[in-house]
Amino acid sequence: MDMETFTVYVTTKDEAEAKMIARAVVGERLAACANVFGSIDSVYWWQGRVCEEKEAALLLKTSAENKTGLIRRIKELHSYECPCVVCLPIADGNRDFLHWITAETGHP
Repeated sequence: MDMETFTVYVTTKDEAEAKMIARAVVGERLAACANVFGSIDSVYWWQGRVCEEKEAALLLKTSAENKTGLIRRIKELHSYECPCVVCLPIADGNRDFLHWITAETGHP
């Protein structure tokens, strides 16, 4: 039986913060890999007003067993008071890649 896997979407203040978080969580095997997207335009509500900022985005791949620990670690490393960290289940895909995610996060 296949293990459940997730893509975790995170926004950060800049590319340097995204890479710092990526290196930490991949190095700790909380995520199998990370994709960093440089400058993105974000429009959002914060503290009663609409804000518009440049940010960076991070996509991480992890197993169900590591999801909670990954969220906790991102929150520890992140500079935002309330960081965007959302987990999206991977419904299907390249089976070899999905097995690789679970193997690289310590859950064969």
